[in-house]
Amino acid sequence: MLTITGLRVEVEGKEVVKGLTLEVPAGEVHAIMGPNGSGKSSLVSALMGHPKYVVTGGAATLDGNDLLAMEPHERAVAGLFLAFQYPREIAGVTLRSFLYAAHQAQSKARGEKAMTVLQFKDALSERMRALHMDPAFAERSLNQGFSGGEKKKAEVLQMDILRPRFALLDETDSGLDVDALRIVADGVKALRGPHFSALVVTHYARILHHLSPDRVHVMVNGKIVESGGAELATTLEQDGYKAFVPKTSIALDA
Repeated sequence: MLTITGLRVEVEGKEVVKGLTLEVPAGEVHAIMGPNGSGKSSLVSALMGHPKYVVTGGAATLDGNDLLAMEPHERAVAGLFLAFQYPREIAGVTLRSFLYAAHQAQSKARGEKAMTVLQFKDALSERMRALHMDPAFAERSLNQGFSGGEKKKAEVLQMDILRPRFALLDETDSGLDVDALRIVADGVKALRGPHFSALVVTHYARILHHLSPDRVHVMVNGKIVESGGAELATTLEQDGYKAFVPKTSIALDA
């Protein structure tokens, strides 16, 4: 599904991803954990094609297709999706119209028949209720006046509507209370299957308790330094990253 080999990424001339190699097979959910500044968010932003993040080396493929050769919209058409850590507000564009336009574009790109406006309205209301979102939010400007939790639910709602092949979740759990966290996790779990994979970036094991990832990876200083099962997340939450961070780095941070 997603294969990354020796990936190097720079931001404003500073290398933040340093020869990272990672593979997420079809149907699996993997998580990346690591201290602040380790390059986790930079990795997923570069994979999605954010122009701020410059790939200087390595390769990344999705279903065997060269991701790095594609424009961001082409990556979306290929089935890649990014749930933002800080979703943007877009005034004057309602959540419903935004999602319907995205649904039409993806359906056309996939050669599928798009839902009619009325069919989409009913489907959207049903999926919003499943995420415990008030259907009235569909008529609000995108993310404008939404709480942090509502913005994250709207990201999962978008993912549910678009049904990507591979989702990059950049700290989707940050700022969520216990109930919202469970609802968001359940929304991701509902998509799990042989044709859906995900890479979850998080600082906390709590969302992983709900998602039961197939693999957990530790990222430090731009590289994957350890991988293990779901139990690794619990160990990291209890003991921190001191076993993986060089003592020189700890001294500098102190």
